[in-house]
Amino acid sequence: MRAGFIPLLDMAVLVATEEQGFARREGIRLQLVKDVSWSNIRDRLAFRQFDVAHMLSPMPVASQLGIGSNPYACFTPFSLGRGGNSMTLSLDLYREMQAAAGLDGTEDALANALALKAVIERRRRSGRKPLVFAMTYPFSSHNYEFRFWLAAGGIDPDVDVMMTVVPPPLTVDAIAARAIDGFCVNAPWNMIAVEKGVGRIVATKADIWPSAPEKVLGVSTDWADKNPETLSRLIVALDAAARWCDDPDNHGCLAHMLGDPAYVGVSPDMILRLLKGEITVDPGGRTRSTRNYLMFHGQAANFPWLSQARWIYSQMVRWGQAAYDEACLPRVEAAYRPDIYRSALAGSATAVPAVDSKVEGAGSTPTVVPATDGDLIPDPDVFIDRRAFDPSDIPGYVSGFAIRANESVTAAKYATGPENRRLVPKQST
Repeated sequence: MRAGFIPLLDMAVLVATEEQGFARREGIRLQLVKDVSWSNIRDRLAFRQFDVAHMLSPMPVASQLGIGSNPYACFTPFSLGRGGNSMTLSLDLYREMQAAAGLDGTEDALANALALKAVIERRRRSGRKPLVFAMTYPFSSHNYEFRFWLAAGGIDPDVDVMMTVVPPPLTVDAIAARAIDGFCVNAPWNMIAVEKGVGRIVATKADIWPSAPEKVLGVSTDWADKNPETLSRLIVALDAAARWCDDPDNHGCLAHMLGDPAYVGVSPDMILRLLKGEITVDPGGRTRSTRNYLMFHGQAANFPWLSQARWIYSQMVRWGQAAYDEACLPRVEAAYRPDIYRSALAGSATAVPAVDSKVEGAGSTPTVVPATDGDLIPDPDVFIDRRAFDPSDIPGYVSGFAIRANESVTAAKYATGPENRRLVPKQST
């Protein structure tokens, strides 16, 4: 079985599935193939060069809706885990934020967003060009989380800044070359930017929505129809590997596996720190410790919730990638398959949720541990804006955002391959 992947820490479950023998135990030889961009992953799955793939959680939803360039029907029966994303700004921009808002480096994600807004307003008054921020793909958790964070600080990502696409392995070079002013991507690239002295981490996924799905197993519908038993055995193998990856006793071994050039290819020491949630956020050495910064199995992290598919759709509607249409909801839910997950793991030691959907973001406020400066224990289910998502009322949820796409922004602007061009602001700034 050929599986495509991008070199990020959130593909750890796929690596462990092959390297620790979980796939072989189920009669599967998993051939892992490294790629450089999410558009390549999408196309190679469509062209049957891959059977399954390491995939952004919104990609199956976009594929089922037929939006974006070269849409190809796929779905996910298994989430590969949570966490790992961070918003990283250029060091020069962060120092500008410090000067504008008096930051001392201990501020939370929302305070950093408000400081960024102050800089943007100052730059606009002086006639300077808009800031340019990068994410890895238009239909990605990175795009929606970056936009969510910006909007929480009063910044309209389609008006106040410019958004562009840069593949994950190229983000550090892009910020070092001053081609972009910041990016959102998964580990380890954020911390690499910091340790190279060109970036400053100002927010993480745990600050935006800790329980958001991150990467998933993307499966070709055609392949799944022909190989249902193999898919079921693969889910069993992935489940065992995810449990293994979550065990801290295995993190040293996992870090060395991921550090291999065939996979992520960076220092095992850095990977181990990230697996422990020990993040260097500033080139000056300031660190932040986040519990469950990367989670591979616990808290039903692998379950493909229909409510999370609906939340992804709500963000597509919010930002003008799709118009809300109740008739589209069956296709949205076809992208996430809890029925296949539940069937494959029936009778196993894994606790499988009894329902397919729930209210998302209904938790309490995250707390800071007083004993350790900067230690964050995120509630597993709370948004940065404290608004819960009721999956039965997408229009009401979207209309509650003060910043969202206006009527002039339509899905048409995404129909010509946005991964290959800049997403320009709606009006001149």
